[in-house]
Amino acid sequence: MSDSLNPVIFEVIRNRLIAITEEMRVALQSVSGSPTVTEASDFFTGLFTAEGDVASMGFQVAFHAPVSGAFIRHIVSRPGMVVRKGDMFIGNDPYIAALHQNDVQMVAPIFVDDRLIAWAAVEAHETDVGGMDFASWCPKAREVHQEGLRIPCVKLVDAGTMRDDVLEMIVSASRLPALLGLDIRAFIATLNVATDRISELTGRYGADVIHEAMQRVIASSEVRMRARLQELPDGEYHAQDFLEHDGHDNVLYKLDVRLTKKADKLTLDFSNSSPQAPGFINASRSGLMGAVAGSILPTFAYDMPWNQGCLTPIEVVAPDGLICTAQFPAPVGSATVEAIWVAGNAIMLGLNKILAVSPGYQHRAQGLNAGAMATFNLGGVNQFGEPFGLHLMDPIAAGSAAFPARDGVNAGGPITSPVSCIADVERNEQVAPLFYFQRKLAPDTGGPGRFRGGLSAEVSFTLGGIDHASALIMTHGVEVPNSQGLGGGWPGATIRQTFGRDAVRDGRLQNGSWETFGPKPGLMRMTNRDVFAVSWQGGGGYGDPIERDPETVAKDVKGGAVSAEAAKVVYGVIVDGGLDLRATEEERAKIRLARVGGAFRSEPERIFQGTPLFNLSDALSLAKDRRGWHVVTKAGYILCTGSTRWRSGAASASWRKLPAEFGIVLHEDLAATAYYCPASGTLLSVDFHFKDVRPPDDTILDLTSVDGLLSGHDRIH
Repeated sequence: MSDSLNPVIFEVIRNRLIAITEEMRVALQSVSGSPTVTEASDFFTGLFTAEGDVASMGFQVAFHAPVSGAFIRHIVSRPGMVVRKGDMFIGNDPYIAALHQNDVQMVAPIFVDDRLIAWAAVEAHETDVGGMDFASWCPKAREVHQEGLRIPCVKLVDAGTMRDDVLEMIVSASRLPALLGLDIRAFIATLNVATDRISELTGRYGADVIHEAMQRVIASSEVRMRARLQELPDGEYHAQDFLEHDGHDNVLYKLDVRLTKKADKLTLDFSNSSPQAPGFINASRSGLMGAVAGSILPTFAYDMPWNQGCLTPIEVVAPDGLICTAQFPAPVGSATVEAIWVAGNAIMLGLNKILAVSPGYQHRAQGLNAGAMATFNLGGVNQFGEPFGLHLMDPIAAGSAAFPARDGVNAGGPITSPVSCIADVERNEQVAPLFYFQRKLAPDTGGPGRFRGGLSAEVSFTLGGIDHASALIMTHGVEVPNSQGLGGGWPGATIRQTFGRDAVRDGRLQNGSWETFGPKPGLMRMTNRDVFAVSWQGGGGYGDPIERDPETVAKDVKGGAVSAEAAKVVYGVIVDGGLDLRATEEERAKIRLARVGGAFRSEPERIFQGTPLFNLSDALSLAKDRRGWHVVTKAGYILCTGSTRWRSGAASASWRKLPAEFGIVLHEDLAATAYYCPASGTLLSVDFHFKDVRPPDDTILDLTSVDGLLSGHDRIH
């Protein structure tokens, strides 16, 4: 570290960079009039080096960090593009650098004299940027041209002067020009704050010091990330997740990632993912890189500054033409809540599988949080004769996953956007002609396990003050349980969305004609006689549900989190006017026997006699004796020897349709397989996969590296 950048000055500047991104947030939310920004925090702010590497970022939507960097690199690399002090550039083209067209971003170069030393970036979801359907989510689109205005890279502010003709061209494409125009001006205010604050820093410390500090901030995070990877076991890990319906047909698509961890590097290979779809669920490569950042940062970099250094040790392998690397002009309008979201699910599941087998980090392993982001947009003319539009962010209130020692958080939401939240009911009713009947936690939605996943919320509402409006309804996760569990835990319930026609009169509910929607009902007319009701996915569970404390299950039933029927079928707990411990013991014994076909295996040569070294999951451990390495169950049953490919030694059962008490609906091409200990009937894992396709082994450790990891850690956790 140079004399001009001693440790004290470095820490001052590092923390100041973080504070500047927070000031950017305050500026954006103070000027914006969009509840998506002001209430739900669906946006990104960050500071970047002159080369486009993220140096500091806020804790809103982490997906956007690499996207803004790619946008900056695009500007810098363009021949003939003159970048001057006071310039600001705007864009939203997913095939250059954006997640989808609704995510409009602006960046500004920051100069000291004639030297470019940094960039500031801001992005937010805009309710409508044109396209064939309101809200620019176009389920019937077959190419990106139908999905709204694409702004490749345009200089909106030229040396400090607003180009009003460019602004007019952009906002005129939207059905909500005033709202879009106000957010763009909020972007300008945000970038001005960043420019002023960085200029103040350089005035105090000099451009060279600020440049070196940004580089060292990035280098520091890289060192910490590489050190973390060194602490995790080498091996190959596998995870996959699915999404259904591409807007045209109810086809099932797979997002598949194979993670190879070697020393201080991690490779994510998406080559086995499904080919790109004909509909709007695809993601471009920008979206995939966003999913990688949004997963790595909160899962592996939770205690280090978020910047480019956290991502440098990560290599991504993904051929062109996959559902997560779609090629122009494929539609990508719903990428954020479809392919990007599900790719993020698969990545985070794989990362948590690594944590689960890592001494020192096993306590952090969890299943998946908020596996789906359902979309409801409402637009039209309000009671004052003004155009309105609302992108409902309530679905963020899905459940978060359980950990090895505690339940998940009810309505905890996604960890890819740590500080996002939902608006008050009254706020939504204020900005849009809505009338809520309820917003509450939904019973039986949390993923069952020894520790239960958090419950999802549910809402129901109609229109208030107007006769009709356009509603755009779409999601995945109606027929795929995306909030997968870990260590034998089950996923949270799948999304359930229903629509009641003539179900309300004069603001009061009545009997009507109710329809259960599939994943992509699309754009429809909604009247003040109709009710839309939806519950989202709860968080994934951890461990075998029939090992959950019966008293805790009884409390769940009493508190309305779990129904008495689910308590019996899923948890094996009998609550009939009170907890019946004897009947519970009998019920759980019956469930265990049914899992293994009626009799436990008694094979003395398959029982490990020593002490396992450390846990692989809630129900599996790694052990070693003169015969070599073994994967053993809690009952001591040896599932495999010489590798960690344990599934072939377990008992198993598969379903195409699950009992109703699980709250999980399966797509016609999806199946579930559960694996059990042959000697005790303990649930070891639950896998979801294409029907007639064997689930792959998901954790293949390099056993030669295990002993080194065990030094300095207790042998069993």
